[in-house]
Amino acid sequence: MMNDKLDLNVEQITSIIRLTPENISFEATPGGFIKAKFEGQDKGLVNIIRTFPLSDADRLLSVRLADGKQEEIGIIDAISDFDDATVQLLQKHLKLRYFRPKIQKIISVKEQFGYTYWTVETDMGLVKFASSSGSAGSVIRHKKGVIIKDSNNNRYELEDLSVLSAKELKKIDLYL
Repeated sequence: MMNDKLDLNVEQITSIIRLTPENISFEATPGGFIKAKFEGQDKGLVNIIRTFPLSDADRLLSVRLADGKQEEIGIIDAISDFDDATVQLLQKHLKLRYFRPKIQKIISVKEQFGYTYWTVETDMGLVKFASSSGSAGSVIRHKKGVIIKDSNNNRYELEDLSVLSAKELKKIDLYL
């Protein structure tokens, strides 16, 4: 009896439910959240989580209940499998969840007391933030650029290092 329970739990843990337009639908709530119906059953509010937010942002999206447990309903193989309205709804949700201003110019970078203080110009305006110095996770190499994670876990993206001036590169070289 105990082995049957254990086998069932292992089966549940290792199974992946593929979500397709045929078995799940999404709808915006008046408050700007997303609710889902899976196989005709109302699942309530859900969160959409990127399993590979940097390398494959629109594939393998985890759909989870928006409760304290964050139980996974299943995985969307590719957002493009859905109709345009659903893609727009999911993209809007993901854009808010993965808010990441794009750095356009490095104004200054200073290190003091174990933190690196950045002043940058982004597509959202002038921003000042601090990241942990020497932390392997503070600056993440990404394609041709980097993502900088600040001390509050906000992320700032510098898409292409080659667009920086020599002066800007010199300012950040130590932190790459």
